[in-house]
Amino acid sequence: MFQTKSTLPTPLIQIKDNHTATSEVSLYIKRDDLVHPEISGNKWRKLKYNLLKSEVDNLLPVITFGGAFSNHLYATASACHEAGLPSVGIVRGDELNALSTPTLTHCQEKGMDLYFVSRSEYRQKNAGKTIQSILRINKNASIIPEGGANEYGMKGMAELPSEITAQLGYTPDFLSIAAGTGSSAAGLLAGSARVIAFAVLKGGAFLRKDIYDFVNIPSEGEALLDLQTDYHFGGYGKHTPELLRFMSWFEKTHGIPLEQVYTGKMLFGLYELIKKKYFPSGSTIVAIHTGGLQGRLKTLPDAPFKTDFK
Repeated sequence: MFQTKSTLPTPLIQIKDNHTATSEVSLYIKRDDLVHPEISGNKWRKLKYNLLKSEVDNLLPVITFGGAFSNHLYATASACHEAGLPSVGIVRGDELNALSTPTLTHCQEKGMDLYFVSRSEYRQKNAGKTIQSILRINKNASIIPEGGANEYGMKGMAELPSEITAQLGYTPDFLSIAAGTGSSAAGLLAGSARVIAFAVLKGGAFLRKDIYDFVNIPSEGEALLDLQTDYHFGGYGKHTPELLRFMSWFEKTHGIPLEQVYTGKMLFGLYELIKKKYFPSGSTIVAIHTGGLQGRLKTLPDAPFKTDFK
């Protein structure tokens, strides 16, 4: 498996600037983007047990799903290449090919066989005609859902809270993470953490039910989840000049690269909540950097960011 090249525990860095200094809270960032050069952040943790099962049970090839810029496809292709496992990627968009994006080119270079299906068929997942034919050919395959959103993915994420507690020397009050499918947030909840999840897609309120369905915890566990839905910046994969200016300011101030799809949005939201005195005085918040820097914009604006946040 690819664990031999991982960096664990990943660094835990305290964030100190004018905002945190006057907020009476302690903010840390868990640098899971540094866990592996290509299999970064939550993708490494969510693939860990999925690929271990594929190896041990000889369930091959590894078949998974994603879009043209999918961090999950990118990471799965790299992980399978490093582990010596054959992989298949089912890609949303039958107008695409392996040269359509750097992500897809990388997947092909790592040996992943790519199949391109229409968006309507992609929504059917395993029930689609093309996908059914791929599964018939690969009867002994291991099927990993998009984003690694299954029990094995959550098992990997559930290890993160105890790792953070060991590094801090105490349990933080909040763990903060960006949410796409919600499975990473669910994994943190399974690790008994109090979680602030920032939905990165528009209309993300539905994620609350999805997260609880993933983790299958009783209704009294709802107090552990704080779902923020106002920091999507127009929807999944979308961004605004304000978000990019914030990212530029943060990177120049702290030397930590961000991307605009997940971690940039989550940190922007955290800073706004800190400004609004959302957190009790003395709280410790750990923001999890989920990697995905392969999808980062190549340049960010030089225009100054209004650090008073509007």
